[in-house]
Amino acid sequence: MTSSVFAKNKLLIWEDIQKSKGNAEAVKLFEQQNDVDVQVKELPYGGQIEALRMDGPAGTGPDVILIPNDQIGGAVIQGLITPLNVPEKVLNTFTDSSLNALTYQGKLYGIPKSVETIVMVYNKDLVPNLPQTMDGIYDLSKKFVAEGKYGFIAKWDELYYTYGILNGMGGDVFGKKPDGSYDSENILLNTKGAVKGAEYIQKFYHDGLFPTGIVGNNGLNAIDSLFTSKRAAIVETGPWSFKPYEEAGINYGVAPLPALPNGKPMGSFMGVKSYSVSYYSKNKELAEKYIEFINNYDNAKRRFVLTGEVPALKALVDDPVIKNNEGARAVAIQSAHATSMPSIPEMNEVWNPANNALQLIATGKQSPKAALDGAVNAINMQIEANHAMMGN
Repeated sequence: MTSSVFAKNKLLIWEDIQKSKGNAEAVKLFEQQNDVDVQVKELPYGGQIEALRMDGPAGTGPDVILIPNDQIGGAVIQGLITPLNVPEKVLNTFTDSSLNALTYQGKLYGIPKSVETIVMVYNKDLVPNLPQTMDGIYDLSKKFVAEGKYGFIAKWDELYYTYGILNGMGGDVFGKKPDGSYDSENILLNTKGAVKGAEYIQKFYHDGLFPTGIVGNNGLNAIDSLFTSKRAAIVETGPWSFKPYEEAGINYGVAPLPALPNGKPMGSFMGVKSYSVSYYSKNKELAEKYIEFINNYDNAKRRFVLTGEVPALKALVDDPVIKNNEGARAVAIQSAHATSMPSIPEMNEVWNPANNALQLIATGKQSPKAALDGAVNAINMQIEANHAMMGN
C-alpha cells in the first residue's frame, strides 16, 4: 500500500472516553521526536471495532484503535487489525498473561494499555477486617441480614462475575487443545465442578443474602446504590467503581477475591485493553512505534496517576505508585489469579446463554445442573450456526 507524504506525517488515534488526558504529555513528546501530527479522538471503547468496520474501508478510520482483548479474534477474522512485530526487549516489559490475551493463532495483535479484573470492595466503617474466605463472608453476611442490612452482594447472575467460582470449583468455558489453544467444541460449563460452583452461587440467593433487585439488567446500579447508601457492606466490582465510591464519601478498602470452600484462591476474568493497529492504516510502522512509546515505563506510570488504569508492565507492579495504592495493588494481585477472557470469536456465543442460565439459578427457576446443561446446548448450537465455516 503506498502512502502519501501527507499521510506519513499524521496519525489518528482512537482513545477511550475521558481517558485521552492520560497520554496527553506522551503524545506531545512523540510528535516532537518523530516529526508527526498525532490526532486523538475519543470513542466508546467497546464499540471501536464496529466503527472501524465502516470507517476503515472509507479511508476515514484511525491508525490505532483501543479494543477489549475478547474482540481480538473476531477483528482478525474480519481483517480489521494487523499483526505486530514488537522487539523482544519491549515484549519482556509486559506480563505474560496480558500478552497472551492479545495473541491469536500465535501472532500478537496488540500492546496492553491496562488490565482490569474484579476485586472485593468493602466499607471499612462496617467491616474493619474483611474475611479471607468466601465461607467467612457468607457467615458475616448472615449477621448483617439478621440486622436488616446486607453484608456481601454481587452480580452473580452474570458469567463475568462468577467465572472465578465456576472455574475454581472445576469448570471452565472452553477446554484446551494439545497446543494450548482453546477448543470451542469442548464447553466445560456443565462439568461436575461447574455444577458444584453453581450450587454455591445459588446458596447466596436461596438463603436471602442477596436482594432480588440485583438480578437482571439494573443489577449493577442497584449494587452501587446499596453500597454508597451504606446498606450493603461488601461488593464484588472492578476498578471502574473506585472513583464513584470515593466521590460518594465511602471509607472503603479493596482486597483480592477470597479463598473458595475448596481452599483455592477465587480467580476471575481479566480484561486487557489493547492498543491495536488498523489494517487500513497507511502508517503501520509509525503506529506501532507510537503504541510502544506510550506504553513505556514513564508514560504508563504517568497515565496510571492521571486515570487510575492499572498498567500491564511488570516493573510497575512493584513501583510505590501502585504498591501504595490499595485499589491498584489489589487489582495487580488478583490479576495473578485471573484468566484472560478468551479472544476466540466463539466466545461471543457464550455470554448470553451463560448469563441466562445463571439468572435461572439465581431465581431458583431451574436446578444448577439443568440450567448449565441448557446453556451448553445453546452455546454449541450458536457456535455451529455462526462459526462452522470459520474454524478457530
